[in-house]
Amino acid sequence: MSGKRVLLALPAVLALSLSACGVAGGSSDDSDAQSTVSGEVKGEISFQTWNLKGGYEEYFNGLVKDFEEANPGTTVKWIDQPAEGYQDKLSADAAAGALPDVVDVGPEAAFTLASAGMLLDLSKTDAEAEANYLPKAWEANHFPSLGGTYAYPWYLNTGPSFFNTAVLEKCGVTGELPTSYDALFTAGMTMAEKCKSDASMVGRLPAIENFGSYGVPLMDEAGTTFTFNDAKGVELVNHYKELFAAGGLTEATLNELQTGEVDAFKAGQVGWLPGSSYTLKDLKETAPKIAETTEISPQITNDQPNMYIESLAVSAKSENTATAVAFAKFATDRENQLAFSQQAAIFPSAAGALEDEYFTKDDGTDETALRLESAKAVSEAIVYWPAAFSSKSVDYLREQIALAVLGKKDVQEALDESVEYANGNLPQ
Repeated sequence: MSGKRVLLALPAVLALSLSACGVAGGSSDDSDAQSTVSGEVKGEISFQTWNLKGGYEEYFNGLVKDFEEANPGTTVKWIDQPAEGYQDKLSADAAAGALPDVVDVGPEAAFTLASAGMLLDLSKTDAEAEANYLPKAWEANHFPSLGGTYAYPWYLNTGPSFFNTAVLEKCGVTGELPTSYDALFTAGMTMAEKCKSDASMVGRLPAIENFGSYGVPLMDEAGTTFTFNDAKGVELVNHYKELFAAGGLTEATLNELQTGEVDAFKAGQVGWLPGSSYTLKDLKETAPKIAETTEISPQITNDQPNMYIESLAVSAKSENTATAVAFAKFATDRENQLAFSQQAAIFPSAAGALEDEYFTKDDGTDETALRLESAKAVSEAIVYWPAAFSSKSVDYLREQIALAVLGKKDVQEALDESVEYANGNLPQ
């Protein structure tokens, strides 16, 4: 595999959804009660992660031990939930008033729980902590419609583009690999003209983050209304519609999720795969022949790169808030984020962590080159996925885009209805 064009490696992490959690809205009394955090750092708290026990027990057991030793009289009970059903578990705990003291959340989960008054508002309790994290990471947990910030940034994820150059060359695409959407769609039309349905440039329809990186404003500044149905949004969907009409997309592609896109790339049916650092290893192990003809290029974007984020939130109902806050800050400080980054293919959100030699010193391998170039991009990346965009809205948008691409619905109408649906699913 060539390592000449390398940028933005990290595993993609899907945002959590609590859209069906049944958590009631919070009251103003809940918010007022969060104005200060006081008390000694002692006693027992619970700390819940999402699908991290499989390979990281040693790290987390060490993290807990270090915190307890640094804070005598404290006990941290680490709980790890499997990937499947995690959002349901959060929903049930929140509805029962039994949310763990410190909980691993994505922006959507944080937004939904915060809307219900279940999370500590850091803008009131710990506003100075903002300086300890990358600005865009901190901003991802600030929700304008709620007027607060509800979690400490933890680890970041983004990814490069993987291109199967053998497929591209077979289908008439030569020269520099695309790095913008315009270049991507131009190359896609070239492939469609020569290869038709034998191979296509793209393997699935755009998601909400693609609208963001294309340059579409996703929400208004107040964070109360979705806006991705503007002329720029229509333009993006029309590119996919044109590709389909030219034979550059199949009907099967219109129903694909990320897993199907990966499988199609491994089968040599797709030229471009938005990937991660895990993709590189996976291709070498499971599709070595494809890996041999794959090159890695900067993430496709018309603006700044996209990234995903996981954070640690503190329950507003915690009976030991001071200890919970202390642990959340300890787990997300520079030293501990760096230690976790060296065990998992993730990037730290702590200020200054990306300046460590782990993210700056090259050893000549493809994997390290990916990591180093990715680290340079993370400080510029944005979490495009709006925290208020629910999983139901994700599915609805995909369905509407598919209808528009098939010509069964006007593109503007499809996006208007998607925006209306997403606005209707905002927490009340």
